[in-house]
Amino acid sequence: MLCALGALLALAGCATAPAPRAPLKLTILHTNDHHGRFWPNADGEYGMAARKTLIDAVRAEVKAAGGEVLLLDGGDVNTGVPESDLQDAEPDFQGMNRLGYDAAAVGNHEFDKPPAVLAKQRQWARFPMLAANIYKDGQRMFAPYHVFERGGYKIAVMGLTTDDTQKMVLPDNIRGIEFRKPADEAAKLLPALRAQADMVIAATHMGHYPDGKRGVNAPGDVEMARAVKGLDLIVGGHSQNPVCMLAENLRNEAYVPGTPCAPDRQNGTWIVQAHEWGKYVGRADFVLEAGKVELVKYTLLPVNLKRRLADGSKVLAAAPIAEDAALRSFLKPFQDAGQARLSAPVGSADGVLDGDRDRVRKQPTTLGMLVARAMREKTGADLALINGGGVRDSLPAGAISYRDVLKVQPFGNTVGLVELTGRELLAYLQAAARMTPGSGGFAQTTGVNMRIEGNELKEARIGGAPIDPARTYRLSINNFTAAGGDGYPPLKQHPGYVDTGFNDAEVLRSYIARHSPLKVADFEPGDAVTRR
Repeated sequence: MLCALGALLALAGCATAPAPRAPLKLTILHTNDHHGRFWPNADGEYGMAARKTLIDAVRAEVKAAGGEVLLLDGGDVNTGVPESDLQDAEPDFQGMNRLGYDAAAVGNHEFDKPPAVLAKQRQWARFPMLAANIYKDGQRMFAPYHVFERGGYKIAVMGLTTDDTQKMVLPDNIRGIEFRKPADEAAKLLPALRAQADMVIAATHMGHYPDGKRGVNAPGDVEMARAVKGLDLIVGGHSQNPVCMLAENLRNEAYVPGTPCAPDRQNGTWIVQAHEWGKYVGRADFVLEAGKVELVKYTLLPVNLKRRLADGSKVLAAAPIAEDAALRSFLKPFQDAGQARLSAPVGSADGVLDGDRDRVRKQPTTLGMLVARAMREKTGADLALINGGGVRDSLPAGAISYRDVLKVQPFGNTVGLVELTGRELLAYLQAAARMTPGSGGFAQTTGVNMRIEGNELKEARIGGAPIDPARTYRLSINNFTAAGGDGYPPLKQHPGYVDTGFNDAEVLRSYIARHSPLKVADFEPGDAVTRR
């Protein structure tokens, strides 16, 4: 009897012991900073239909090998292409549903439009929009995380949004909303997530700043990984870079599509980002086994991206990807509706007016000068200033359409005018001079000549004369900057401030119409700003 009882107890023990789990082969696919690019560009690059073909192929490959897939996005679905902007990004959210996204971080541009639009977008999205650090009236506005089960393993995905959002969008759109420090919220949630999940991922919209050198920007992914131990992976966005490292803390700023890409690693956390606009789908292949998370391979998969050859021609960086016919058919009515509203001609130019993202945030450009002049002319100001982050694209040579104008200024901001004493104006221009080159706050100006040394304003002249501290000057800025956007001193409550109500894109359109054909040489900045 004792032997029989022992045998029964042994069997009972075997019945309750957990069965050993097979290793999990998990592939994380990721994108970020979509910015309305649901349709391919004129060169046939990117677009959601081709992205779907690529993602479906990876899913089939992984499934055949016994693995599992998660598809994540690092935020900023909104803002950038008129066809999308005019339709509140419905084609983009509906397209993401059909691509099978599992979760997305909330980006700062999700607040570009009034709250009613964001509420509508949240209803469209059939995937969780995650943000642990966004609070409204003391409560989290979005789900802070979601736990997925794949192959008997649990994967927790936490969402985090840059706390710079507070200064990057119109105050009316975020009234009552608080953006707390992402790293603090991550640190609060991480112990509970580690206790219930085999892998913890942060889907973030915070930016990747190599070695944590962030300038005027809020802390990004590198700084958070260093501060918060225990994250396995950060799927990032916001800074719109391919995060491909040449060495420790040295990012490859000239990454070529189709070439190898080594992600960043900080404090045991892998950090990835797939540039922008759906140009790439990032692919991270992991193996989860015995409490360990191992990255086996990482690749940036280009979506019909092209490289320019020495003779100016373009060739595909990788094998061509056919568009998914069903998704293209679904998206085409949205594209056609947008095209119909944007075909109105505006004017012309004898060359490209430069609004390239990299240059307009680092140096005066012809398009920066044009936009500022349009604002100055409309308001009769002595000078005008536009934040470089408010200029989103170049204007083409030849015919210029309203579509082109809206690509440059897609935010629907209004033009403001403020009367300042010379002393106040000098303080404001000093704040502009301290904006880190490369940041959205970098100033494009007209009507003023500035000499800047080491980010300090040494001299400022209007009409050839030094600014008189006792005199009154009229400065034209947009309502975003006036509200303190991009870290500028807020002027919206200044007694001399007036919001004209003029839409910035319409002001630019009207200026182009009055002055066409535009000569690019007339907008060369020359010595308007000198830096040492």
